[in-house]
Amino acid sequence: MGPDEFTAVSDEVREWPLSTREWVSRRSAPRILLGEDQPEMRSLLRRALSRRGYDVVEAPDGPGLVKALVDGLLAQQTQVPDLIVTDVRMPGFSGIEVLARLRREGWTTPVILITAFGDAQLHQEAELLGAARVLNKPFAMEDLCEAVEMLIPPPR
Repeated sequence: MGPDEFTAVSDEVREWPLSTREWVSRRSAPRILLGEDQPEMRSLLRRALSRRGYDVVEAPDGPGLVKALVDGLLAQQTQVPDLIVTDVRMPGFSGIEVLARLRREGWTTPVILITAFGDAQLHQEAELLGAARVLNKPFAMEDLCEAVEMLIPPPR
């Protein structure tokens, strides 16, 4: 499918997620939903991911994360994240609670959990819920970026 063909079908209802070829064809960046309650950490993560070419949508807490998901679904042109990166402990809902709800609803969106409290029980629960990765704080920003790139390649 070439760029002209993609334009012709862009108004159709599209099943999500788009393939990597479709990302390249539509020339837009993969969307990452970032949930982190610490403003400095959220800003640092956003900058690192944005520099790699990702479109980053921020949420300051669990309810904000859920609201961003709902707002994306209800937008005139649906904007569903290609990946969710979220802190485990946040006000309102934890990252684990959001992940569990997504899986109950049948969402297969990859989720990377970040936590300062990564004990064996948390890692086991995250694995059972299908988290793509759990990173314990402090982590190297390069480790996060590599994990993201393995799940959704950046635009070239």
